[in-house]
Amino acid sequence: MTSADNTSTAQRRPAKDPWDLPDVSELVVGVLGGTGDQGRGLVYRLARSGQKMIIGSRAAERARAAAEELGEGVEGADNAECARRSDVVIVAVPWEGHAKTLEGLRDDLAGKLVVDCVNPLGFDKKGAYAIVPEEGSAAQQAAALLPESRVTAAFHHLSAVLLQDPEVQRIETDVMVLGESRDDCETVQALAGRIPGMRGVYAGRLRNAHQVESLVANLISANRRYKAHAGLRITDV
Repeated sequence: MTSADNTSTAQRRPAKDPWDLPDVSELVVGVLGGTGDQGRGLVYRLARSGQKMIIGSRAAERARAAAEELGEGVEGADNAECARRSDVVIVAVPWEGHAKTLEGLRDDLAGKLVVDCVNPLGFDKKGAYAIVPEEGSAAQQAAALLPESRVTAAFHHLSAVLLQDPEVQRIETDVMVLGESRDDCETVQALAGRIPGMRGVYAGRLRNAHQVESLVANLISANRRYKAHAGLRITDV
């Protein structure tokens, strides 16, 4: 085949629809820090959509108690077991314990798709402000600590209050998803789309994660000023 033939073939091949996302309904999703507000909210929403969920915690008893409260489709385990048994692992631990937690789970998370949703923030009398980790972002720190895992970043801008409120049927917001592998990002986008009203939107490589994480400080300020639970919408896509 000539180069001209190759060019013609490439021109005839239809581009993939960016909204043609994989079926993720059979994946087991674990949440490290699943007993905290954000983690618990994500477990609740994804389990409500039919996703098989495992809550991870430093204390297995605490995780199992939370799982019982959340009901069918949710199991509890210590963080290591949660990591081992899950296909996708969401990291929702406090920033202060982020590095230590991941260092201790490096082997358990090897080969896993890891979704980091941790926001490095500080608080003082002026309100919330962004912290810049040495690696650039929490997601980049995770990637450095987990060289055998596939690290993405997502679920940063979600209100824990809305996630946990059973009266809220839809959460109208977009989830910005970042990562080095487009296939991994599409898996995370599809997971976000399992929650009614939510949409996963590809937002670039991990090197762009810092501004996504730090934007939470702005949302906290807006929420306090307007007594709201603000999220984000990406227009024109």
